[in-house]
Amino acid sequence: MFHNIKQEISDRMHYLESIDASERRMGLPAPQRLCAIPPETGKFIALLAATAPPGAFIEVGTSGGYSTLWLALAFQGRGDKIKTFERQEKKAQRARETFKAAGVESLIEMVVGDAKEYLRHEKNVSFCFLDADKQEYGDYYETVIPNMVRGGILVCDNMISHRAILDPFCEKVMADERVDAVLLPIGKGELVCRKL
Repeated sequence: MFHNIKQEISDRMHYLESIDASERRMGLPAPQRLCAIPPETGKFIALLAATAPPGAFIEVGTSGGYSTLWLALAFQGRGDKIKTFERQEKKAQRARETFKAAGVESLIEMVVGDAKEYLRHEKNVSFCFLDADKQEYGDYYETVIPNMVRGGILVCDNMISHRAILDPFCEKVMADERVDAVLLPIGKGELVCRKL
């Protein structure tokens, strides 16, 4: 998966990495900048996604599509699409450009809007990457977990970098008997949950 990344995907990843670094140096606030995950987080979620059971692949918080490219590596050949949600049209437009430039449009369904309404009706979630408004992680969690297949994987990003906001959520998840969960110091902190 990592040894034969298509040139179009690799080129777009490097392009987005440079934009993310530049926008961070300029001090743009998160709602206005790309907000890409670190490459090691990308590899990590791709490995997890590749081991997920059959079912729906969901991403909540597309931004410019960087993390979606990593998920697309794991998703090739599965015969379905990654459904990714972004609330901001400007970020969604950048993501569409990313998917086209990387040649992965056929693997991705882009939805502009709030994922919660969709997720209430999706009964077959096998993998979900959550990188959205941190204040809403609890709501997303309670929407996804009941609709996740046994063995399904939920990964929540920014659990260490946003610890002040997310510690109560993390404690709740760790005590939830519906999942096995672990917090890992990869990237900005990844909370990995496996549905029992």
